[in-house]
Amino acid sequence: MVQLGMAAVARRKLRNALMNVRRVYFNTVWGMKIAEGCAISFSAKLDKTNPRGIVIGKDSAVVFGASILSHDTVRGVHVETRIGERCNIGAHSLIMPGVTIGDGSVVAAGSVVLRDVPPGVIVFGNPARVLETGIVTGKWGIIKSRASTEPDATPAAPAS
Repeated sequence: MVQLGMAAVARRKLRNALMNVRRVYFNTVWGMKIAEGCAISFSAKLDKTNPRGIVIGKDSAVVFGASILSHDTVRGVHVETRIGERCNIGAHSLIMPGVTIGDGSVVAAGSVVLRDVPPGVIVFGNPARVLETGIVTGKWGIIKSRASTEPDATPAAPAS
């Protein structure tokens, strides 16, 4: 059992090292601006048609199957797509060109983000819309607290 635990720790350290090498590769070879501490899944898709348009803030996570676009061939647009600090981009989400995701926001799995997302919110759906406001996130967009769980927050009305 102890060896299994050590193997898991070694696997995690190796994966984190590989993710850091990949981040440096994206920044130096492709010209993206990806800050330290980001976790970008190996199956996430970052737009390489306009790589200089990808900007990801410190301690954010882009999980498996998510796509971040910074160009639109149909409209002939090459723009900057920004993801703030401490954000989490959910599985199989699509971030469209020119969108800005505010610091500390979470994009739920499968969401299609067509418009800017304010800081400290959870968005979901197609098109993505705000589900919850007043959240506080930590590294990789993990939710630390919600406005609804704060001591002075007004409790939600019971469902009828």
